[in-house]
Amino acid sequence: MCRDHRVCSHSAWGQRNPEMLMYQHQRASERFDVIDLDPYGSPAPFLDAAVQAVSEGGEATLTWAQSRARGFRRILTAQAFLAGLLCVTCTDMAVLAGNSGETCYSKYGAMALKSRACHEMALRIVLHSLDLRANCYQRFVVPLLSVSADFYVRVFVRVFTGQAKVKASASKQALVFQCVGCGTFHLQRLGKASGASGGRVKFSAACGPPIGPECEHCGQRHQLGGPLWAEPIHDLDFVGRVLQAVSTNPGRFHTSERIQGVLSVITEELPDVPLYYTLDQLSSTIRCSTPSLLQLRSALLHAGFRVSLSHACKNAVKTDAPSSALWDIMRCWEKECPVKRERLSEASPAFRILSVEPRLQASFAVRDDANPSSRQRGLKRFQANPEANWGPRPRARPGGKAAGEAMEERRRLHQNKRKEPAEDPVQRAARLKTFPCKRFKEGTCQRGDQCCYSHSPPAPEDTAAAASPDHPKTSYQNLPGSGVAAGPGVD
Repeated sequence: MCRDHRVCSHSAWGQRNPEMLMYQHQRASERFDVIDLDPYGSPAPFLDAAVQAVSEGGEATLTWAQSRARGFRRILTAQAFLAGLLCVTCTDMAVLAGNSGETCYSKYGAMALKSRACHEMALRIVLHSLDLRANCYQRFVVPLLSVSADFYVRVFVRVFTGQAKVKASASKQALVFQCVGCGTFHLQRLGKASGASGGRVKFSAACGPPIGPECEHCGQRHQLGGPLWAEPIHDLDFVGRVLQAVSTNPGRFHTSERIQGVLSVITEELPDVPLYYTLDQLSSTIRCSTPSLLQLRSALLHAGFRVSLSHACKNAVKTDAPSSALWDIMRCWEKECPVKRERLSEASPAFRILSVEPRLQASFAVRDDANPSSRQRGLKRFQANPEANWGPRPRARPGGKAAGEAMEERRRLHQNKRKEPAEDPVQRAARLKTFPCKRFKEGTCQRGDQCCYSHSPPAPEDTAAAASPDHPKTSYQNLPGSGVAAGPGVD
């Protein structure tokens, strides 16, 4: 939307190259108040032009009636909308989630890691990429709302201009050191901002790394990811206003219940804690049973730490507790639900973590404040897929709907084509009965007729073949209590 409130989504402007269109509106008087990038796949080719073509952050007055008349139906308030608003959607989640780190670096300037917190990491990588491109033009971004939903991520940022504040951008980015064994992560800021005389702020390079060459918990090596945005990814005041606007008029959107649920979880997130662990990750690392979410949250609260959920993952544990305290809590849980240590390899992360005695004595008594408000109210926070095989579809092909239906039919015919069909239980029992029971031959089988293998003597032709000179001799002896001889076989 331009300064004169013209909308270019479905007009003649919409038929032009979007990059060239944005490059042609770099002047302050010709910039767009709102730019919404929602391409198929990665928005990386459009980011450089978008951060130059969006207007300075502020508020532009526009009544709701005017916005409807001009087709701009996504105004967040009835009286005014935010100028300098840049909305970006990324659907290339395979790249952002760590499946192809080198591709992520070529598009967004950051290495993505395979992690349980990959969805929040994707949001922070996109914010880092936006801020990096804006810094080239003495501009910077301020996140308003960052959402990971379904199979995409979407960020809402405001763009401002200021040479002095651009200098602080380096201290807002961080590298991620992630252990390949236990998944423990540490953040290393790229820059450092410190106070100087006269109320000035001095910027310098940060010191690091925050860890040794090996993980202090399991002794494994670390992977290096990032840089990524390490500051808050939401403006809680802005999120609260949007949540209030949706709650007062729930009939305005068909997905109002889901919007309220997601925004409610976002308001409960710890804003100053990047990334998170997951409940199943912590339990599977030490090979123990999984505590309930309320028990783990209560243990962290009893220990004096803060903890919250994350809208990006249902089992997320976002906490300001150091990794040593978190593993101490899991060691205390393992003492209540012991693990068979003899089954653990001495080189495994589980063995090394559990071989250390906890210095923190955790209490798993459930606290009232451990249950978040959004969970108590039963809000629709994490919506399940509406149908089977639901998700991103392939790029549009010539032929339209007919071609899509033909592709679906081919997928149905080829589904599970390379997999072995499940064996019928009756056929499996008959097949096993063709093999003699080795334990019966040794006299140790106690199952009798219930044994799945055969207790019959070997066939005469097998005995003759065994007695031939060309066949190695095998002795058979009568088994106690059986009266028959058992033949060789497999157990």
